[in-house]
Amino acid sequence: LLFGPPGTGKTLLAKAVSGEAGVPFYSISGSSFVEMFVGVGASRVRDLFKEAKSQAPSIIFIDEIDAVGRQRGAGLGGGHDEREQTLNQLLVEMDGFEDSESVILIAATNRPDILDPALLRPGRFDRQITVDRPDVKGREQILRVHAANKPLADDVRFDKLAKLTVGFTGADLANLLNESALLAARRHRSTISMAEVEESMERVIAGPERKARVMSVTERTTIAYHESGHALVGHVLEHSDPVHKITIIPRGQALGYTMQLPTEDHYLKTKNEMLDELAVFLGGRVAEEIMCEDITSGASNDLERATKMAREMVTRLGMSEELGTQVFGEAQHQVFLGRDYADHQDYSEETARRIDTEVQRIMREAHERAYKILNERREQLELMKRVLLERETVEGDAVTALLDNTWDEYLEAHGEADEESHDARKARAHKQSDEEIAAEAAAFAQEALASEQSDEAPEASDQTDE
Repeated sequence: LLFGPPGTGKTLLAKAVSGEAGVPFYSISGSSFVEMFVGVGASRVRDLFKEAKSQAPSIIFIDEIDAVGRQRGAGLGGGHDEREQTLNQLLVEMDGFEDSESVILIAATNRPDILDPALLRPGRFDRQITVDRPDVKGREQILRVHAANKPLADDVRFDKLAKLTVGFTGADLANLLNESALLAARRHRSTISMAEVEESMERVIAGPERKARVMSVTERTTIAYHESGHALVGHVLEHSDPVHKITIIPRGQALGYTMQLPTEDHYLKTKNEMLDELAVFLGGRVAEEIMCEDITSGASNDLERATKMAREMVTRLGMSEELGTQVFGEAQHQVFLGRDYADHQDYSEETARRIDTEVQRIMREAHERAYKILNERREQLELMKRVLLERETVEGDAVTALLDNTWDEYLEAHGEADEESHDARKARAHKQSDEEIAAEAAAFAQEALASEQSDEAPEASDQTDE
C-alpha cells in the first residue's frame, strides 16, 4: 500500500514498477468498481483477479483504493451495501493468493486512516510504504527531470530552487516549470530564466498578480506598513525564518505578502520557533496600530492562524506550563463522513476556562513582543513603507539592506540613487480618471487647432493682396 499526500508520485511510482518489472500490469481505479447495478463491483474484482492469475507472474495496481476500501458498517443509509460487497470480494481474492500464483497487488491512497482494518492486516496490505514530500535533494532531482525537455537560461540554479521550494510535492514542481515555460513564451523569450521560475513559484504559492486592482493611497500605505511589520518582526526574532521578499502587489486573495523561507527542511517545531511565529503573525496588525493609529480587517487571516496555533500549543502539544503536558479534547470519529468531525470535550468547564485564559495569555505576550520590536523601530518602519510604495516589491540584497537598516549604503553601492528618485516619481504618478484623460485630450486638440490656424494665417494675407 502506497500512501502519502496528493501529488507526491504514488501513481507515478506504480507506473515505474510496471515499466521495470517487465510483466503484465493491470491498472484500475477504485471508483471503477462502484457501479449503478448491484453485483457489478464484485464481478469486476473476480474478473480482474482471474485475468491476472491467468497471466502470472503479473501486477495489479488499484489507484485511489479508498473509494472501495472504506471501513465497513458505517453509514446512515443503505447505499453503502454495494460497496461493502465489492470490498468483501476484494478481501476474499487477496486472502486466496498462493505463492505459486505470483500475483502482486499494489494500491495507492492519500487517506489510509479511513481504510477497513481487514485490508491492512498481515497477509493483505501488510507492507505500507509512505510516499512523502521530497526533501531538498529529492526536489533538486525532480526539477532536473522536469527541466530535461525545456530550454533553460544559464542563470537557473536547481540547488537554489530546491531550497526555495520547501514543502512542494513532485506535482507542484512539475507545475512550477510548466508555468515558467508559459511565462517565458508570453514574454517572447527563447529560454526560461531564473526570473520566470521565481515569478512562477509565487504564482503557485500565492496566485497570479492582480495589478489591475486599483487601491487608494491610504490603503496602499496601510498594506505597506502591515507587510513591513511582518518582515521586521521576523527579521529581529532569532527563531524565525529569513525574510526572502516583501511585496504590496495583490496576489490571489492577498493584498500583499511577506515571503519567509526556511534555510533547510524542518520536521519538528520547537516551542521558541512557534512563539516567534506567533509574534510574526501579529506583526502586521501591530504595525497598523503604531503607524496608522487605527486597525483594519487585513489581519483576519493572520489572527485566525495565530489563534489556531496558540490553541494547538495548549491543547495538543503540551506547551503550557499552566496546564502541563496533557492533551485536551478527544477526537470523535464520524466514520460515515470519512474524517474526524469534531472534538469530544473530555474536560470540565473549569479546565475549558483555563485553556481559554492560557490561549489569551500566549496571544497577548506575542502581541507585546511584536509591539516592543516595532515601537523601537518606528523610523525604520517609515523607511520600509516609503520604499515599498516606490518599488512595490523588494527582494534579495535589497530586502536584507532594508531590514538591516543599511538602505543608503545599498543605494550607493548599486548606484541606484537616480533610479530611486525616478521610481519615486513613477510611484507618485496617480492613475488618471476618465475625466482627466478627456480634459487632457480636449486641451491637446485645442492646442493643435490653434497651431494649425497660426500656420494658415500668412497664406490668407497673401491671397488678400493678390
